[in-house]
Amino acid sequence: MGTSRIPGFYNKTLAERLAQTASSADLTAPELSAWETGGLTPESADPMIENVVGLHALPLGIGLNFVVNGREVLVPMAVEEPSVVAGASFMAKLARAGGGFHATTTDPLMIGQMQVINVINLHEAKLKIYEKKAELLAEADSIDPILKKFGGGARDLEVRILEDSPIGGFLVVHLIYDVRDAMGANAVNTACERLAPRIEVITGGKVHLRILSNLADRRIARARCTIPVSELEMGRGDPAGRPYSGEEVRDGIIAAYAFAAADPYRAATHNKGIMNGVDAVVLATGNDWRAIEAGAHAYAARSGRYTSLSTWNKDADGNLVGTLEMPMAVGIIGGATKVHPAAKAAVKLMGVKTASELAEIIVSVGLAQNMAALRALATEGIQRGHMSLHARQVAIAAGASGELIEKVAAQMVSEKTVRIDRAEEILKNL
Repeated sequence: MGTSRIPGFYNKTLAERLAQTASSADLTAPELSAWETGGLTPESADPMIENVVGLHALPLGIGLNFVVNGREVLVPMAVEEPSVVAGASFMAKLARAGGGFHATTTDPLMIGQMQVINVINLHEAKLKIYEKKAELLAEADSIDPILKKFGGGARDLEVRILEDSPIGGFLVVHLIYDVRDAMGANAVNTACERLAPRIEVITGGKVHLRILSNLADRRIARARCTIPVSELEMGRGDPAGRPYSGEEVRDGIIAAYAFAAADPYRAATHNKGIMNGVDAVVLATGNDWRAIEAGAHAYAARSGRYTSLSTWNKDADGNLVGTLEMPMAVGIIGGATKVHPAAKAAVKLMGVKTASELAEIIVSVGLAQNMAALRALATEGIQRGHMSLHARQVAIAAGASGELIEKVAAQMVSEKTVRIDRAEEILKNL
């Protein structure tokens, strides 16, 4: 593609935005139709889950201005909350001046857990498993020849003793499995099922649970960005009308981050802002956003205290520097990513060829969205930008249509009263 910097994109018509996005990734007519219709019919949705009665759609927007590891990317984002796509896009624009986002991932290692109960001597059983480690890994490695062909498979086996559970002590065996470009749940669960009888023979116990862990702390995505302090200047000033200097905005963002780093009540909302961006891309690509959420919040509490997933500080030149590190178990093969037409089009739009590339984009979007929220909080407040977008939804809910939507929304914003009862009054007067 050419560039993700598309000035005036918001002001184009829906058809113009769709056409320009399609031309950037050479999307075909059938691929485009997946975005226009949601990609599914009730009949095609029926075999995907149980008790299907219909479809439920979300808006799909495009995150603009993203440069990730030197590559221009248009990012599909499925989300219902106003200001998420706009906020991430604007922060990506600021990040461009500092080279965009630099992202990396670790190897795609997932953890399968086997809970071994009814073991007489836990310490002896633990060592017996390690004595058979090579044999167990070889068996796990033979289960999926296709995965092995592409470089995946069993990598390690770890044994833990949990002493103080409500049922007493038991063993937990961790199978570390390289799942390549898959999310990995099916491969890991299958491998654990295969090893369970062998583990029981070795330990004399019973393998109870055999399932993947969503705390994918061996499969980490990291992103960083540098925002030149001059890019942070805000002509729109504080309530008194005074503009914000770049240094003021930078220091306000750092102070807001410090609040989240020190206080779990603030950290929960801080991290939710990160996940606003992360989940939107995960959902658009047909990945498991519940798994990503669970892993992210567990990772945020890995020290024993829930804290911020991101960091914000300044460099030697006074520029703002942000970092984000979190588990990112996403795939581009298998599951809805391969069967949902809209998800397939989303992956094609980004031009990703591996799950690692997808993870690098997602973590960069999370960092951008985090900065958007912190910048708003540290300056004009979260409501000013958010409510101007939310006002349109309120106007529609009150019954406005066509040009009246913008008129009603604009008046509510000017009055700083965005409520459905006020929207109804304005609409009636108009």
